[in-house]
Amino acid sequence: MLDTQLSILSNHHRRRVLFALIDNAPQTIPTGSTATVETDGGDQPQTIAMQHIHLPKLADHGFIDWDRESQRVTKGPQFDEIEPLLTVLSENQDMFPTDGVPD
Repeated sequence: MLDTQLSILSNHHRRRVLFALIDNAPQTIPTGSTATVETDGGDQPQTIAMQHIHLPKLADHGFIDWDRESQRVTKGPQFDEIEPLLTVLSENQDMFPTDGVPD
């Protein structure tokens, strides 16, 4: 389970979604929301829709519940499993790169 959690947290877009949910605040993801990531094959950034990669991955692992129609994201049934890692990151943000933890 730890490997899965660390894999999920390895992407800053997914971290931001999870951090936003810590205070039980449901989030609405704007339609067409995108994330820029680097491909494995080179330095050219590729724009990938949040709705096609990051939100499905978080939902598949149960960390979020995602209503695709309304684009509403809430804590999933497994959120409590990843929350301790989010807390460690948040409480020690001065020890991590700035893209790792919200201000």
